[in-house]
Amino acid sequence: MSDTTPTNGQQEGQTPSSVGENAQPVAEKNGSEKKRRPVSVAPDKANGQKPAPKRFSGPPSKRPSPQGEEMDFGHIMRTVLLWAVLLLGVIFLVVIFNRNNNPAEVEVSVTEYQQLLNAGDLTAGKLEQYGINQYRFHGKLRGDLPVKTLENKTETAHDIVVNLIPETLNDQNKLWQEKNLTITKIDNSNSLLDSLIAFLPWIALIFIWLFIMRRMQSQGGGMGGGAKGIFSFGRSRAKLITENAPKVTFNDVAGADEAKVELEEIIEFLREPAKFQKLGGKIPRGVLLLGPPGTGKTLLARAVAGEAGVPFLSISGADFVEMFVGVGASRVRDLFDQAKKHAPCIVFIDEIDAVGRHRGAGLGGGHDEREQTLNQLLVEMDGFDQNVGVIIMAATNRPDVLDPALLRPGRFDRQVVVDRPDVRGREGILKVHTRNTPLGPDVDLQALARGTPGLSGADLANLVNEAALLAARRGGERLNMYDFENAKDKVMMGVERKSVLISEEEKKTTSYHECGHVIVARSIKEADPVHKVTIIPRGRALGVTSYLPVDEKHTYSREYLEAVIAYALGGRSAEKIIFNQITTGAGNDIERATDLARKMVCDWGMSDKLGPLKYGQAEQEVFLGRDFGHQQTFSDTTARIIDEEVRHIVETGAARAEAILREKVDALHRMAAALLERETLDAGEIDLIMNGQELPAFSKDNRAFNLTKAVETLKKAAENNLATNGHAETSASTEGVEEGVVGPGDKGDAL
Repeated sequence: MSDTTPTNGQQEGQTPSSVGENAQPVAEKNGSEKKRRPVSVAPDKANGQKPAPKRFSGPPSKRPSPQGEEMDFGHIMRTVLLWAVLLLGVIFLVVIFNRNNNPAEVEVSVTEYQQLLNAGDLTAGKLEQYGINQYRFHGKLRGDLPVKTLENKTETAHDIVVNLIPETLNDQNKLWQEKNLTITKIDNSNSLLDSLIAFLPWIALIFIWLFIMRRMQSQGGGMGGGAKGIFSFGRSRAKLITENAPKVTFNDVAGADEAKVELEEIIEFLREPAKFQKLGGKIPRGVLLLGPPGTGKTLLARAVAGEAGVPFLSISGADFVEMFVGVGASRVRDLFDQAKKHAPCIVFIDEIDAVGRHRGAGLGGGHDEREQTLNQLLVEMDGFDQNVGVIIMAATNRPDVLDPALLRPGRFDRQVVVDRPDVRGREGILKVHTRNTPLGPDVDLQALARGTPGLSGADLANLVNEAALLAARRGGERLNMYDFENAKDKVMMGVERKSVLISEEEKKTTSYHECGHVIVARSIKEADPVHKVTIIPRGRALGVTSYLPVDEKHTYSREYLEAVIAYALGGRSAEKIIFNQITTGAGNDIERATDLARKMVCDWGMSDKLGPLKYGQAEQEVFLGRDFGHQQTFSDTTARIIDEEVRHIVETGAARAEAILREKVDALHRMAAALLERETLDAGEIDLIMNGQELPAFSKDNRAFNLTKAVETLKKAAENNLATNGHAETSASTEGVEEGVVGPGDKGDAL
């Protein structure tokens, strides 16, 4: 059982890549001045003008050859090698076949040959020289006679063959003359061919080894090839974005207007440096993109690559880290060497925290491979040698672990924050993602943006995709608001698990628990409006209560936080009042309420006893070496007071929720009964129940939610609340406040 309490922020969305126009400037052959198109301006196609031909600004040695004239020498070498191996194999087989083309001959020993010769059983013969000082005698017998082979077996043969020792040839000639044998001499000795045949296996092994090494080397072809060859450990794995690659432009980026302005200025500097240099301006050395996951940092880098019109090299921080010491530093040097050759250019390092972590942390010391790589990166960015015309872009969602030397001016001069988008940013992101999507007439992207606070650009892209899949599953031709509503619930609250078997008693307990959240939230003016409540299991929760903040909140008042604690404990209070028992379903509610109360006391100074002081260290992920141990910065007496204040805030919220539910117990029974029947109640139905009115007839087959009407209703309710309630004495910053779901096993934190 859980409550969804989304919060707000700014965030930039990720969009599918769209093929942009080729924007890389290239010098013409006649040496005319370079022309560059302005940022995000596509060629004019309405007037029938043809786009300008592609030009190349690199040195002559780097210019690509005309189409059709490029030669793949690696492919040619592999083809020649293959045919050479096949030819040698054919020659070897032919020679072997010719040597053994008389299967009727039986090879005998020299002793058996001498006995046949002395007995006069030989009638004729041939003396064959088949190699250097290698002789073979082929003899014909006077008939089919039994002879002993080399294996000492008796066989009937008409022809025999025996190998003779060169030193015995003179004696053999005398014997042949005495026996009146006709001897024919054959010279089949070919020293070159014999040597080739003798060394053929070794030659084949050498060719195979060269072929394998060539393949391994060709796989590490520097930029764009991945540098995975056996001799390419020190080569950079940066990929050069070519002008033929699909491009993303700034028109495909929404929700990060400030970040786009910063990056567009850098691109303009590369195109027109004189405009800034005449006023004494210098090109920034580096730009660091900071922000939560899914906010579009990499997408912005891809947009820069599509808009820059200069070479763009992309690499991941993990590509520098290897098992072998010194490899990372070598790759950094090679990366900057490549960048200098293509200057002016932009180098993008994604997830730079993999290589740029704080030095001295961990157990590696100064000889750690990562630290050597970082040292080389620091030297290359702003060391003794100046890298003119090379701009470094990097992205990370862990800026707290980066080394201070990496963040100083002169290396990363600009730190661009890419935060979660506000309502206008979310609307722009939805427009980008639905650009090629057929929408129904009832789809209101503005209402959908208001109903998805706290979602990142990646979440919104997923929402549109889920809506498209749901529409395709039901056989629709367009996406309507019903598809977006179901997709929003799936993304924000989890997938429905209707197949889970739940007993009637447990379902009744869940219904009262969720209705307790709803009634307490609807009874407190400072609380967020309730959007929907359901007892259909979603994710790992048996029930979910969804809240829909109307306005973008960046700070939170003390009254609002106390209201959140109260309605978070409303489910537990409802169980206590109705069933006089407490279940484990409130476990996560208690955990979230306690965490929020402790932040109020220790971080935000909302305790009257302890005052505006911060107690304890900031809660963040432990970074080994720097945060290996935490020291307590307050006394035991203060710790006891902190516990008392946290307990007082939580118990006050629980008592407040219980008092509200006891006062409105009749509405609690009516709402729980309706929720058991319908399984889901939206904001309009909740209003009717709270006002004591009857609900319209229910039909599961015709169940739909209108998010547009829900947002309009909530806006009116918020306007009424603002008109009657204008207090905001104490406020808490959004720092450390996260959106999430209150419920057992759900994702995120309450607030």
